[in-house]
Amino acid sequence: MLRIEEAETPRPGHGEVLIRVAAGGVNRADLHQRQGNYPPPPGASQILGLEVAGEIAALGAGAEQRWAIGDKVCALLPGGGYAEYCVAHGGCCLPVPENMELEAAASLPEAAFTVWANLFSPRRIHAGNRFLMQGGTSGIGTFAIQAAKAFGAAVAATAGSPRKCEFLLELGCERAFCYREEDWEAGALEWSGGNGVDVVLDMVGGDYFAKHLKVLAKDGRLVHIATTAGAKVELDLRAMMAKRLIITGSTLRSRSVEEKTELRDGVEKNLWPLIREGKIRPILESIFPIDDAARAHERMQASEHIGKIVLRVA
Repeated sequence: MLRIEEAETPRPGHGEVLIRVAAGGVNRADLHQRQGNYPPPPGASQILGLEVAGEIAALGAGAEQRWAIGDKVCALLPGGGYAEYCVAHGGCCLPVPENMELEAAASLPEAAFTVWANLFSPRRIHAGNRFLMQGGTSGIGTFAIQAAKAFGAAVAATAGSPRKCEFLLELGCERAFCYREEDWEAGALEWSGGNGVDVVLDMVGGDYFAKHLKVLAKDGRLVHIATTAGAKVELDLRAMMAKRLIITGSTLRSRSVEEKTELRDGVEKNLWPLIREGKIRPILESIFPIDDAARAHERMQASEHIGKIVLRVA
């Protein structure tokens, strides 16, 4: 159950800022935490919410080196975003792009940090590569597709309905495969001319793993960021060795502030200009008032959305 309660306004510590929240992004991790399957890291707020946008209301010692009261920022959080006020480390904040609504800005941090960490730092995708995005209409998927295209890659993606596939083609994918109605593995191989794709960003796992080994080209990179179809897989090391594959994965929430600050710097330098130029745009599916957070979770649980679901706080 989700319910609204009163709590003390948090105070920013060293290097932190207090944000008066205007909007917060909804992520699948929030659903898992609500269900008791994804506890916050030690010391983090027990309140849900991993990304917000708003205005800085107070500064902790040291944060004034970069930020000022009144600055409009969006921020990556370890928790606490479903609230009127939250605390973020200054190294996890980004300036809201000019002329962007705060609801749209709230949809960016989780996707931007995740995409940068898994496709670009270290660099796993290059101009001329063929990139396959599993779950293309998710918040991360829509961001990754646009970022990969901006860096010169050709992109294909999967989705769960013809309507979603049509959207992916409009977003710039060369091919979009409806995994409920067609063989995406065969389609990806055909799209690549039989040579295989260079990079796969996967949030499925399970039986997709063996298919990815077949779909990947020599020197291909398989990157895991979630396991919606299962975390246990079987690996034929000979298949990996024969193609010289790199198989990796990561999580974001548990990383140290120092690691997140380094990622923030990469995002701000390399992805934020693309957002300002309109080459990457936020894809908002719906905006719910925070009182309707339960309905927002139901919407995400149904997996019918395209892009991000956002909560309006103020």
